[in-house]
Amino acid sequence: MGDFVFLKVSPWKKVLRFGHKGKLSPRFIGPYRIVKRVGLIAYQLELLPELDRIHDVFYVSMLRRYSSDPTHVSLVEKVEVRPDLTFEEESIQILDRDVKFLRRKSIPLVKVLWRNHSSDEAT
Repeated sequence: MGDFVFLKVSPWKKVLRFGHKGKLSPRFIGPYRIVKRVGLIAYQLELLPELDRIHDVFYVSMLRRYSSDPTHVSLVEKVEVRPDLTFEEESIQILDRDVKFLRRKSIPLVKVLWRNHSSDEAT
């Protein structure tokens, strides 16, 4: 109790956003203080108010020991989560249009800029 751990967030990558999309999203966030041990292999963490909709007890495989280093701190950005644990991406602007030609058909392509993302993250 009282030690700090990182929390694994990669299983939530389609539900929550922690700064980046897809492969570049962080695997662990934190550090968070262990409040108490629950059962044999579960721990209750002291989470930030931004994560108040997430249950605070985690299985030991979701945690990684934190060794004190200021460069390890990953701040949780504004997390927009609905009560059903989903979020919505909103498009702002169409940046480019193109057509990809295959052997027997053509596929129209559109490059879209999304809200809360930079132009480098346009898809």
